[in-house]
Amino acid sequence: MIDLERVETDLSDRVLEQRIAGQIEPSLKAMGYDLVRVQLMGARTAVLQIMADRIDGETMTVEDCAAISRHVSALLDVEDPISGAYDLEVSSPGIDRPLVKLADFERFAGFEAKVETTAPIDGRRRFRGKVTGVQDNEIEMTLLDGAEVRVPYERIEKAKLVMTDELIAAVTGESAA
Repeated sequence: MIDLERVETDLSDRVLEQRIAGQIEPSLKAMGYDLVRVQLMGARTAVLQIMADRIDGETMTVEDCAAISRHVSALLDVEDPISGAYDLEVSSPGIDRPLVKLADFERFAGFEAKVETTAPIDGRRRFRGKVTGVQDNEIEMTLLDGAEVRVPYERIEKAKLVMTDELIAAVTGESAA
């Protein structure tokens, strides 16, 4: 049975997340950061998670997160998009980062990812394998069992990189073991 109240809450959270992203993204770009994701979570106390990356490709530092936090706090104090109390959490995406934008899948082609869809594709909703490319708004993957699949971007509910030796080597500049 579908919990319609939960579905409505999820949809309103997504709309609010998109609205907040639209409000803060231009300022973050001007500061030298790329907005990765805005996510509202938490049942008792709301948590607004802002995930960002440096545009110059350098590693995010605690100082970067603090600067973003101060700036976003000031913006949200003016706009006040969230009713009630909430905690603001600013972080970097990390090595096993979420793949949110189509460009993320292009950027990380060749690396292993987990992808979950909103509806089944060939009878399944969860896929794990190497992202091999993006074509016609579809993510192309070679799954761990060797099967190839194309996942429509608009049907992706969530996706993230899998921490592998190859990914760590690519991020750190060292050779994989």
